Amino acid sequence: MEALKGVRILDMTHVQAGPTCSQLLAWMGADVIKIEPPQGDATRGQLRDVPNADSLYFTMLNCNKRSITVNMKSPEGKTVFVDLLKQCDIMMENFGPGVLERLGFTWEKIHEINPKIVVGSIKGFGSSGPYADFKAYENVAQAMGGAMSTTGVPDGPPFVTGAQIGDSGTGLHLAIGLLAALYQANRTGQGQYVEVAMMDGVMNLCRVKFRDHQRLTRGGLSEYSVPTHQGMGATPRAGNDSGGGQLGNAIQCKPGGPNDWLYIVVQEAVWDALARRIGPDLGQPDLAADPKFATIGERRKNQNEMWALITKFASNHTKREFMEILNPLNVPCGPIMSTEDLANDEHVRGRDMYVELDHPQRGKWYNVGMPIKLSASPAVIRRSPLLGEHTDEVLKEVLGYDAGQIEKLKTAGAFSAPPKKK
Repeated sequence: MEALKGVRILDMTHVQAGPTCSQLLAWMGADVIKIEPPQGDATRGQLRDVPNADSLYFTMLNCNKRSITVNMKSPEGKTVFVDLLKQCDIMMENFGPGVLERLGFTWEKIHEINPKIVVGSIKGFGSSGPYADFKAYENVAQAMGGAMSTTGVPDGPPFVTGAQIGDSGTGLHLAIGLLAALYQANRTGQGQYVEVAMMDGVMNLCRVKFRDHQRLTRGGLSEYSVPTHQGMGATPRAGNDSGGGQLGNAIQCKPGGPNDWLYIVVQEAVWDALARRIGPDLGQPDLAADPKFATIGERRKNQNEMWALITKFASNHTKREFMEILNPLNVPCGPIMSTEDLANDEHVRGRDMYVELDHPQRGKWYNVGMPIKLSASPAVIRRSPLLGEHTDEVLKEVLGYDAGQIEKLKTAGAFSAPPKKK
């Protein structure tokens, strides 16, 4: 049995943040009905690589869902929407501020229609506060949530991270909120409004940087390779420093390509073995006894010199070779994996984290797999739906409409865009 079998979700979200959430819930067995405007989710046509086919932007975020089109600007379309609300456990949206309200569907109205329904909402900055009406995108959320100011090198510009922490990260937060609210609704009979702001989600993911922000009021940060001091204010950018209690950094290996790097964490317990292994090759057989590196405190003070020695050793080895040297020494490490590395990695394929699917428009393609492994209900990943592919199916199966009702609604424009004015 699928974990969320019997849970029905009306998904009005689009682009990335909301669809990330609803796809995960669909992979857990929820019946996700993706309600789209007649022209479809905007990402169906964005960054298109196959002519006249849904883009990978869309297909990789909308697996295991059913798609129906509804013209929410028509009275008939709104009637269908209300009927769907009555049959769903969760409704989720990520419209701009005030969009759903202007259509006549405030949280209070939706709660009146179905008192048990849980409504999930993703906003850039939430529904309160001076930023509430601002528009947000992935990198805007990273900028305003603290991620960019702490990513990069001190004397360079701030950088966004390739991980979509503003969009997909917010979707993960929403999934947790929706499941908690659904659990409560099943006990009390009353649904609630669940809101996640992108900026808030990024701040949560930057928690350790706020830890360091407060530590700076009392002293410098000894684990940072860049200068820090009491009262300096903002947590600085520190390149590839580990950001934790143990020293860590990315070390370039041969042949020196853009991804020929190995990330290494030099724990206190492994320094002696590491120094004994690399010291002789560096012409320093007594490296383990060198007082500049003998204790964690000294290594922190002299870490740039320590990293230079490790880098010199690594220059004679590929990242995989260096990893094979370090693993028997119990040194935590991992190669910088490119997208090409991961797409062809035996471990990744073995865990079903890069899954081949077939699509009627685009043919074979790959999706990132389900990262949450449930032992009794493993995910079965199915392709994303074509635009409106399940409109008739949902109207008959979920709402009980007969063929005559459906045809009447179609004629009235409930599922299509109104004709353009001449």
